Amino acid sequence: MSWDRPFADPIPLPDGGALKRLLDAGAYISALSEKEHGAKEWQTAMHCLLQAADNGGPIEFARISMMQALYPKGTPVYHYVDKAPKWRNNHKLARDR
Repeated sequence: MSWDRPFADPIPLPDGGALKRLLDAGAYISALSEKEHGAKEWQTAMHCLLQAADNGGPIEFARISMMQALYPKGTPVYHYVDKAPKWRNNHKLARDR
């Protein structure tokens, strides 16, 4: 296969510009610092790029993994408001009143 395969939609970069081909995405990852390059998200993105370029894997997986690495989600925050879950409330059913 080829590193010249284009993405269906270009991947927008946070600082402007876009990644249009697998080769562009691979060069972007290679230019990252060692600390960033070693992160799990970037390793996954590089794995998907390699699969798409060398083994004919799905190019959309490579695009999705690049988007997830470029724009990571924040850590979910859970607010526990009630002390007892709703199903534990000892309310009687209408038929039992």
